[in-house]
Amino acid sequence: MDKLTTIQQVAASFQPGMTVMIGGFLAVGTPTGLVNALLDSGAGDLTIIGNDTAFPDSGVGVLVVNKRVKKAIVSHIGTNPETGRQMMAGEMQVELVPQGTLAERIRAAGAGLGGVLTPTGVGTIVEEGKEKLTVDGKEYLLEKPLKADLALLKAKKADKAGNLIYNKAARNFNPVMALAADLVVAEVEELVEVGQLDPDEVMTPGILVDKIIVSGEAK
Repeated sequence: MDKLTTIQQVAASFQPGMTVMIGGFLAVGTPTGLVNALLDSGAGDLTIIGNDTAFPDSGVGVLVVNKRVKKAIVSHIGTNPETGRQMMAGEMQVELVPQGTLAERIRAAGAGLGGVLTPTGVGTIVEEGKEKLTVDGKEYLLEKPLKADLALLKAKKADKAGNLIYNKAARNFNPVMALAADLVVAEVEELVEVGQLDPDEVMTPGILVDKIIVSGEAK
């Protein structure tokens, strides 16, 4: 199966109202070309799932600034003042999720689990509206899985089968998101032939990746 595609073909999959997972941590490990293509597509009313909303002029922050986001499910918003402004003005919903819980909720969707039990947030505002269970005398919150229509990932290197290698900390949320979306698109810096990657270095297996865009062509 040929997974290498063009940004125009990928953009045809962008639709208003989608739930989109976007890899990255403060824009490190974020597929900038794909995010810009999503912005250029005009798709709005998006629900985005990611670690944060980056900065106003980078990462997923450009989607927020241009008011394409209906809801953001993230662990923090402090580096993007526009996110806070829109939240306080009632222009955008923000669901703040503890970072470890966020990763586990995404992982749970990929693993086909009904949710995860965590003590994080018990006795705080985080527990509002959530089911609590007691296990061996200790209280836990039931955190439900997070799944998306689309995951946009960034990798340093890939082969044509879609096997991905990330650059150090740029790995962050990318691998777990590859498990939890209906369509997975990776923007890669370098593309090689099948067989040229050391299998021990592969961090996301190609079976999880549907489409590949080379960074220089993601415009």
